[in-house]
Amino acid sequence: MEHALIIEKTRDFVRKTLENAEGGHDWWHIHRVWLNAHRIAEDEEADMLIVELAALLHDIADSKFHNGDEEIGPKTAGNFLRELNVHEGIIIHVQQIIRNISFKSGFDQKTFHSKELAIVQDADRLDAIGAIGVARAFSYGGFKGREIFNPEIEPNLNMTKEEYKNSAAPSINHFYEKLLLLKDKMNTETGKKLAEQRHRFMEQYLQQFFDEAGTYMQR
Repeated sequence: MEHALIIEKTRDFVRKTLENAEGGHDWWHIHRVWLNAHRIAEDEEADMLIVELAALLHDIADSKFHNGDEEIGPKTAGNFLRELNVHEGIIIHVQQIIRNISFKSGFDQKTFHSKELAIVQDADRLDAIGAIGVARAFSYGGFKGREIFNPEIEPNLNMTKEEYKNSAAPSINHFYEKLLLLKDKMNTETGKKLAEQRHRFMEQYLQQFFDEAGTYMQR
């Protein structure tokens, strides 16, 4: 099956699968990551089929919506791609990207690296910061019934992986525990450049937020 047809079928599968997903992890999140990945890959030497498939499938079954099961995403992606008779080597590579793309995977010892992972990870991180990142943080916080802000609960800057996965802290804390850290975790030069402006926007947003709240948390 040719590249374009594989991508078309994958896009349709993802859009249908995520049609009722939480607003920060829906089809439009996937679409933005897919476009981000294309933009970054223009400046990198990478396998575009792997980049596109991984971008489209990276959140096909996010563990935080499936009782913390970190293998359901790679398994779902693998089953779908095998139905399309995609080469097994490509499938395994896409599955490894899905396993290693998330922020929480950074708590583990890295055993897999590839140019394609670097591109898709940067693309996903870009969608977690800036104006869209702000909107997504509060969308997910609302979905989980979390407080927007509580000055009595300070950010935990030394979390373990389990603490991160199980955190129910206010949404504002998430900026300090993850989002403001992403700029310095970008892999590619293009990703780093794109992250700078989005990072500055979040800093400006938080300054405005605390000006309006009339209080400042320790940071």
